[in-house]
Amino acid sequence: MRCLAVVFAAAAALLVAGPTAGGPSATCPGNLANRLRTVDSADQLITVQASSYATTFASLRLWQRGGDGCFRPVPGGSTARLGVNGLKDRRREGDGTTPTGVYRIGPVMYGNSPNPGVRYRYRRVVCGDWWVEDPASPDYNTFRHVPCGRRPPFRTNPPGMWQDPVAYRHLAVVEFNMRPVIPGRGSGIFLHVSKGRPTAGCISLPLAQLVSTLLWLRPAKRPLIAIGTPVTFRRL
Repeated sequence: MRCLAVVFAAAAALLVAGPTAGGPSATCPGNLANRLRTVDSADQLITVQASSYATTFASLRLWQRGGDGCFRPVPGGSTARLGVNGLKDRRREGDGTTPTGVYRIGPVMYGNSPNPGVRYRYRRVVCGDWWVEDPASPDYNTFRHVPCGRRPPFRTNPPGMWQDPVAYRHLAVVEFNMRPVIPGRGSGIFLHVSKGRPTAGCISLPLAQLVSTLLWLRPAKRPLIAIGTPVTFRRL
């Protein structure tokens, strides 16, 4: 009987304490964010859900984890544009697809325009700023500055970051193929400003929605971005 009393007391204590902050509870709302199994480290989450792998449109939503450990939606969602060839689970360099999966947001945000007030480190883009997309380069899938006017020591098919003041007015880095970097898997996946058409693989939003999303993100909340379709999300 004494053992049973101890068990009941422990169970009662758990009920009083409630769910652990930072982890989902069995009583959490059954929304998309709470169904994902690979986002427990995050207190902020961006979901980018497309209806199929072939589409170039997706619904972008923001989620905040509360003290009860549950994700709930917050204002700031929008229709996003994806790669010209849709989504892909195993993206390759230059294939025009947006990679599926769950990724961190990079520690530095960039832009051709002044910092709109983000909580991240922010680098104002200048002439000679590149994101290296040459798989043969040891700097593949990283930011590098080359003195303005000097020929970079890597192949440069796309324009430099400073040469696209519309898309790269402000951007956040999606840490795809960064832990570790695998040559040829893909590079330069950003959350950037939409030009009203599909991207080369990035995720784009109208300017106002992009800025509000970047301002919402907090490094201390360990934000993640989850990209996929309803089928993809059942695996994540």
